[in-house]
Amino acid sequence: MHHRVEPRLHAVGNPNDESPVFVSANYKVSFDRLRSALDGIDGWILVLDTKGINVWCAAGKGTFGTDELVRQIDHCRLAEVVAHRRVIVPQLGAPGVAAHEVKRRSGFRVRYGPVRAADIPAFLEADMKATPQMRRVEFPIAERLAVAPVELVHAGKWVAIIAVVLLLLAGLGSDGYSFARVIGTGAASAGVFVLAFVAGTILAPVLLPWLPGRALSIKGVWIGAGVLSMVAVCMYFSGKAPENWLSAAAWCALVPATTSFAAMAFTGSTTYTSLSGVRREMRTAVPLQAVTAVVGLFAWLAARFVGG
Repeated sequence: MHHRVEPRLHAVGNPNDESPVFVSANYKVSFDRLRSALDGIDGWILVLDTKGINVWCAAGKGTFGTDELVRQIDHCRLAEVVAHRRVIVPQLGAPGVAAHEVKRRSGFRVRYGPVRAADIPAFLEADMKATPQMRRVEFPIAERLAVAPVELVHAGKWVAIIAVVLLLLAGLGSDGYSFARVIGTGAASAGVFVLAFVAGTILAPVLLPWLPGRALSIKGVWIGAGVLSMVAVCMYFSGKAPENWLSAAAWCALVPATTSFAAMAFTGSTTYTSLSGVRREMRTAVPLQAVTAVVGLFAWLAARFVGG
């Protein structure tokens, strides 16, 4: 989480005062991707202070924006370095940059480059004209899944802690503490919770275009319904049944709350959301998820003391 590049003007190759100026975020991966794409090209990279966030996300958060671009142009004395008055801004940074304001406040004209850094050489050869394909974000499954491993690793500790808590609490009952329940009910409960979280984290990006609803939290609820259906089918064919009606009701609350929360990890990495949309969804969905999870947890605990 400390992969940052110093916000300043960086040289690539042997640039002169006529070389193009590319704008980037100070997230190291974004900077390195751009620098790699410029192999064999002499140019300048104007790095904005985006607090270590990539271009797309920073544009939505406001750190890759008009004010920061104008500030860096002035701070780096770009007008004294290059003779032209153009900066090439990545297309995914466009939501944060008002080109007319940059021109008015700095004198530099904004040209929006292609979506992908790999297309920059062709973009330059075409006199800075982007083809329709260069403007298009395809967002296939492989790209949608790119964030999933990161989310699994980041949340892994907390998922493990909650799973262990469920495992141990399952031993409680009206007849005292039972290690048999820990091994049976506890292991099953921890397994269902982990399954719900992993399903929400992986299936949300995989099934993104086809799950009903626009909000990621709603899409996550559908995944939870699928997980519950799968668990029910497995229990039916194995001849097992829920401990009691309260336990079944508890999981009907806990699983969708878990998958819905896990799916919301992707609100900042899809084309489905905007900054205002994410804020609105967070204000509505997170309290509902929290209340549903708490109710489900109390119901699950109460089921330890209720007969069939």
